[in-house]
Amino acid sequence: MRAYVFPGQGAQFVGMGKDLYDNSPVAKEMFEKANEILGFRITDLMFNGTPEDLRQTKVTQPAIFLHSVISSVVLGDEFQPEMVAGHSLGEFSALVACGALTFEDGLVLVSKRAMAMQKACEKEPSTMAAIIGLPDEVVDEVCDNITDKIVVAANFNCPGQIVISGSIDGIDEACAQLTAKGAKRALKLSVGGAFHSPLMQPAADELQAAIMETKFSTPKCPIYQNVNAYPQTDPEAIKMNLVAQLTAPVRWTQTVKNMIADGATEFIELGPGDVLKGLIRKVDKNVTVG
Repeated sequence: MRAYVFPGQGAQFVGMGKDLYDNSPVAKEMFEKANEILGFRITDLMFNGTPEDLRQTKVTQPAIFLHSVISSVVLGDEFQPEMVAGHSLGEFSALVACGALTFEDGLVLVSKRAMAMQKACEKEPSTMAAIIGLPDEVVDEVCDNITDKIVVAANFNCPGQIVISGSIDGIDEACAQLTAKGAKRALKLSVGGAFHSPLMQPAADELQAAIMETKFSTPKCPIYQNVNAYPQTDPEAIKMNLVAQLTAPVRWTQTVKNMIADGATEFIELGPGDVLKGLIRKVDKNVTVG
């Protein structure tokens, strides 16, 4: 079975999407529609902006979404997903690609999500750190035992690669403890804030209203969602999982394992970069990744 996966924040690069825009009339039309919906020419920033331009959350998230979704549309009849999943922001791309959301509604939600997350980041200084070389349960245990500060496991990316998220002092303390436990690396990331942590609750509250007002349809194939790594086709359940996603961990390792257990033999990443390909290979080296 063929599974399509869609990347999240961090996959952006200057020039992203320009080949699609230049070579496909359908892509050009969708990009111009996006400029209109967003109220600014995101294409100018994607194609000719600076890395700093693309690091703005309000730009990064819609840009990656557009690249991913338009890539699926340009494939035409070749795009026949039997299951889909997206990493964090990529879940919105996956939902549009499998027909649960329209392109326009998906873009509006992604834009609102980005703005809400930016506001939450500005409320309290916070960050994330990559922890390399420790089992999931060790990272979970250390974070759980730090009770006077906010720090949680946020992204279970692949075996031995976990990202933690929280307040500055919470991350500092967890990194020190995890290094003492034998982590090969505990590297603070250059991100705007503590994504997928309790510090995103204001953003989740704001996004919930927008999600509940948006029409979701039954997807044409199951989408494996971040919060529990299970396949879902019920629109109401999909909505609730999307709201929960902002403060819950991304269970990517388990998602990939569940997709393989359910018959996925080939994974195709659609969007900028190839981060997910590498993670999937580390989860199971026997599957085909393209």
